[in-house]
Amino acid sequence: MNASINVKSLLPLWEQFRAATGITSIRDEAHYARMTEILEALLDETQGDENHPAMGLVDIVGDLIEDYEAEHHPLPETTGAHALKFLMAQHGLKQSDLPEIGSQGVVSEILAGKRELNIRQVRALSKRFGVSAATFV
Repeated sequence: MNASINVKSLLPLWEQFRAATGITSIRDEAHYARMTEILEALLDETQGDENHPAMGLVDIVGDLIEDYEAEHHPLPETTGAHALKFLMAQHGLKQSDLPEIGSQGVVSEILAGKRELNIRQVRALSKRFGVSAATFV
């Protein structure tokens, strides 16, 4: 594929998008908070639909948040399953207490690391526990 990219026409569009959204590498805590709000709004918009046109933007914003957190809020190496186990323990929940995730079998596979959380499940857990969706990503 030898399609050339017209950078001169792309730059004004990028500048307009960046100015309107602030979506760029996160520079400070206020920007971090804003990017987290944007991620939550995008997750609300996509409603867990992996084919939604905004899913690419969810990935980009999620990656920017992850990069900032890795540098400024390092946590011990963890997974969405570890976060879920912790929150379940904190709230005294059993696997069967999470129907919004799926059957007890699905929850068991997620906790065992045999299955990844999908966007719909991440959104549901974020809402249920009142934490950022990034907690499970």
